[in-house]
Amino acid sequence: MKLWAGRFAKETDSRANSFNTSLPFDRRMFAQDIEASAAHAEMLAATGVISSDDAKKILSGLEGILRDITEGKLTLDNDAEDIHMFIEAELTARIGDAGKRLHTARSRNDQVAADLRLYLRDETDSLKALIKELCGTLISKAGEHKETIMPGYTHLQRAQPVTFGHHLMAYVSMFLRDIERLDECRGRINVMPLGSCALAGTTYPIDRQLTGERLKFGSVCANSLDGVSDRDFCIELAACVSIAMMHLSRLSEEIILWSSWEFKFVELDDAFSTGSSIMPQKKNADIAELVRGKTGRVYGDLMALLTVMKGLPLAYNKDMQEDKEAVFDAVDTLRDCLTAFIPMLETMTVLCENMRNAAARGFINATDLADYLVKKGVAFRDAYKVCGELVALCVRDGIILEEIPIETLKEHCGAFEKDVYGAISLESCVNARNSEGGTSPLSVARQIQLAKNALEETK
Repeated sequence: MKLWAGRFAKETDSRANSFNTSLPFDRRMFAQDIEASAAHAEMLAATGVISSDDAKKILSGLEGILRDITEGKLTLDNDAEDIHMFIEAELTARIGDAGKRLHTARSRNDQVAADLRLYLRDETDSLKALIKELCGTLISKAGEHKETIMPGYTHLQRAQPVTFGHHLMAYVSMFLRDIERLDECRGRINVMPLGSCALAGTTYPIDRQLTGERLKFGSVCANSLDGVSDRDFCIELAACVSIAMMHLSRLSEEIILWSSWEFKFVELDDAFSTGSSIMPQKKNADIAELVRGKTGRVYGDLMALLTVMKGLPLAYNKDMQEDKEAVFDAVDTLRDCLTAFIPMLETMTVLCENMRNAAARGFINATDLADYLVKKGVAFRDAYKVCGELVALCVRDGIILEEIPIETLKEHCGAFEKDVYGAISLESCVNARNSEGGTSPLSVARQIQLAKNALEETK
């Protein structure tokens, strides 16, 4: 029998029960439900709403249920409407009338909101730890390749020389912002709705601050209607996860390109690659491709949450049961992606010579050639035009800028001297870009130290 069955003359139809139940997906919150129930019982006893004897029985019963579920001794009843009602029914079956007093001054509306916040608080901490680990892996690789020259791209066309370490540190910057977003989101998750009851609060002399302290919430929600109907924290977490997945997807796209024969900048370890059932030569970057594909799935979770909430009047509506599957899936997907992605990066081989060769053949030192003329007193626009003509000459003759004879250079502009060849070497181009945030090895070393400091400062 349902715990709310007093109003009804009939049992719930099995088809309605199957459609209505949330146990298949909210069962993962059993530990948080028990933790919140224990805190609620302690507060009820402290304020005299229930006796201390009843509270002791409740706490002992909840501890036993937690232990039995964790050890696999207690099987969840698939006929239960949700994890909250299952635990309350099991508690009452074990300790009798004392179990019936647990739900005093509480509704499932504020109960589920509290459980969800506790669960997502834990999950946010878990995601942060994984992203920090990813940053550590990227920083380590960047440190190894502070001087590894590669082409930098715009419009997927070779643009200017950069170092591979500099390129990787761009992603560290992205993921550090993801950690910041998760930190800020966690603060808004960490607000306690218990005591809001169904929507209007309660007539019992409860102490919400005491419950909040017991559960380590940062604050207590200020309005009971908002307390039970707010799912901004789910949407915000899904948005944070979506942005992190977008960053992973961008890096995945580069790894897919870099590991192709057309680029051959990196080679993925066999343990993190797959092959073809018909083409024996193939080595596919399937982990990166799956991350790229799963990004769309997480975007869908975010849109689902936004769409569920967009037309709901206050306060609680059953539509909001749809919040959990979407936010759980978003969190699970990011965790799964990071778990596979990090070791894939750790074991990836960087083909430095191929990167250097690609940089040498792309005229990516043309800007430095123009800068050389400007430093000799030539106006930038005139220098730009001369260098464009020289690039066209190289394309016609199948040579690179460093191979143009000095006599030919002087024919185009009398400001050229023999020191031009040192000025436009790839090493010079990279080393000279020592501005804050630039691509020089010294600048990359500074970026690495700043990133390490940022990671140490995050909790």
